[in-house]
Amino acid sequence: MISGEPLPVDRFEGDKVSGGTINGNQSFLMKAEKIGSDTLLSQIIQMVNDASRSRAPIQNLADKVSGYFVPVVVIISLITFAIWAIWGPEPVYVYAFVNAIAVLIIACPCALGLATPMSIMVGVGKGAQNGVLVKNAEALERMAKVDTLIIDKTGTITEGKPTVEKAVAFHAVLTDKEVLQYIVSLNINSEHPLAEATVKYGKSQNIEILKSEGFSAVTGKGVEATINNKKVALGNPKMMDYVHAEITPEMAEEAKTYQKQGKTVSYVSIDKAVVGYVVIGDKIKATSAKAIQALQDKGIAVVMLTGDNYDTAQAVASELHLADFKASMLPENKLQEVEKLQKEGKVVAMAGDGINDAPALAKSDVGIAMGTGTDVAIESAMITLVKGDLHGIVKAQHLSVAVMKNIKQNLFFALIYNTVGIPIAAGVLFPVFGILLSPMIAALAMSFSSVSVIANALRLRRIKI
Repeated sequence: MISGEPLPVDRFEGDKVSGGTINGNQSFLMKAEKIGSDTLLSQIIQMVNDASRSRAPIQNLADKVSGYFVPVVVIISLITFAIWAIWGPEPVYVYAFVNAIAVLIIACPCALGLATPMSIMVGVGKGAQNGVLVKNAEALERMAKVDTLIIDKTGTITEGKPTVEKAVAFHAVLTDKEVLQYIVSLNINSEHPLAEATVKYGKSQNIEILKSEGFSAVTGKGVEATINNKKVALGNPKMMDYVHAEITPEMAEEAKTYQKQGKTVSYVSIDKAVVGYVVIGDKIKATSAKAIQALQDKGIAVVMLTGDNYDTAQAVASELHLADFKASMLPENKLQEVEKLQKEGKVVAMAGDGINDAPALAKSDVGIAMGTGTDVAIESAMITLVKGDLHGIVKAQHLSVAVMKNIKQNLFFALIYNTVGIPIAAGVLFPVFGILLSPMIAALAMSFSSVSVIANALRLRRIKI
């Protein structure tokens, strides 16, 4: 829960443990060195709160325009009244008052006020239909400006759970399926997460489970039992030494191929002879590679930060063609990396799913949480991807760009009516053509500008993200 490791890491006497550590088959004495606000989890929560408070609010484009627009319109209305009162025909004050009111009506910033919220409302709804949940308008506006994306590995790029990739027999004495059968029959008695993964895989392969007797778990090494009157053991090299089964250099070299990929390899022995092994890894999600490539094509730099070991991180980065990655990253390290990039002037989005990602999610310009992740990660993020895959980030980026473009179009519609309508309402056509704009016509034009903005915003419902 804390480290973000996808596979269990064994702990021994004297080691420190934290929340999320699973006790196996023994009782033990634990000393609580830190409690309450001093615990690692509480410190992570504090980091999330600090990061949330440090985020600067973004200034909305419509607010900037309104800040100038409204005072200017009031001034134009007063000038219109003064000009008609001084140089207008009789009754001067009637003309002055009517034209001043027409200016205020046609320039009523209703369309300007609708320009942003309408696009945001439709855009957020469109995102929800596509599994992209947006908390606020800031997230959509910032997402269009993101130039750097930090992604966690476990549960974000990968599935975040141990899965069996294959079971292999070393010799022709047994088939791969028979080796898997012994593994599943042995692990059916174990509560270890890796054992659960092998049993689940075996059931998916319709493996028949053999009866086992004398099951025993050897802490930090593996498990053993008697199956078909044969002593069967499964575990790491220490387990093979424990049962006096020799791993030859050829066997070790074959297994090392997978270990270099950051996968876990457990050996199987029968009557003190190593007969095969099982490869357990954390699969990369089917959408990850395509999504990362799509983001890179848009000019967004993708950086992978993970709590996993370097070999695993390098293997995943190589497969996804990621040049920039860092391994063995603690929660505070991820937070520091976000701050470092922001100081360099980058607009940073962070995607993660775990408690260990929460501080960085809160500190980033746009925090993106996997819907399949932890509650604290979702709470810390501005965008949540329901399906929990990276393709949702591509959708969020497309949606953000479309919404911001739509907002600017709405602002154009709102302002173009005013730019053309205000001079007419003020009476610039009267000296030449004798035309004045009735306040009722001005109200109709103002309404039409609002309708235009609404109709344009509704076009977002038809875009493909």
